[in-house]
Amino acid sequence: MVRTIGAVDAATDILGDKWTPRLLRFFASEPTVRFCQLQDLTGEINPRTLSARLVKLEEAGIIVKRPMSGSRCEYELTPKGQDLMPILLKMHDWSEKYA
Repeated sequence: MVRTIGAVDAATDILGDKWTPRLLRFFASEPTVRFCQLQDLTGEINPRTLSARLVKLEEAGIIVKRPMSGSRCEYELTPKGQDLMPILLKMHDWSEKYA
């Protein structure tokens, strides 16, 4: 059982804050997302918080930041991030059923 708890801890290190699952859900329908899109889609996230979450996801290997023209960039899921999508969809299904 200890091994299972450790695995849950690893997942909650990534998904355990308020914003990360909310941000990742937008990647389920969009192959790439820009910072301003994420800010608009969430509506209420502080730019500093958004930036910090994106850095954390990038450091964890969940997303990759791709430069575009000028100072713009796009974010996209890595294979590791794509493997999180079924988990997020299950979380959505559970919330729909019980929330």
